Amino acid sequence: MAKVYANTTMASCGGIVAAVALSRARTGKVDLTIVLNGALAGLVSITAGPDTPTIGEAILIGAVGGVLMIMTTYALLHVRLDDVIGAVPVHLSCGIWGTLAVIFSNPESDITVQLIGVGAVSVFMILTSLLVWTLLKATMGLRLSQSEEAIGIDKVETGSLAYPEFATRSVANEN
Repeated sequence: MAKVYANTTMASCGGIVAAVALSRARTGKVDLTIVLNGALAGLVSITAGPDTPTIGEAILIGAVGGVLMIMTTYALLHVRLDDVIGAVPVHLSCGIWGTLAVIFSNPESDITVQLIGVGAVSVFMILTSLLVWTLLKATMGLRLSQSEEAIGIDKVETGSLAYPEFATRSVANEN
């Protein structure tokens, strides 16, 4: 168990360091969201097999996850897809990476089995998501009205702003 704890912690550290280094090299800044998602990227990356890597391998697995998280985040921004909490970069890209990374430290693993696992989970999630989104669209809709979007869903649904520091002046002044 101690090895699992150590590897999990070190993979998280690897994810943080890699994400911060790449983000800083690219933007010149360190963003708290990048630090936190770097930690999560490392954790997700090591989760499929935390018992077999060495500490160095765990750090490397987490670091690759941190880089993948940053690259996926920028790719989503480039194609104008909004993922404000970074769920897709952290869980999708790092989950796939972590599942495949098992083959590097576990001699009993097989790339074919890992790929089948990734494929099976992907098919299940695509079908389940398609069903849920179709039901949501048919029952309650998927979008706010344009006026509700301008105000913000937090203000519309709860009556207050979740992040007033990001609000436009006109909406912030209504509070």
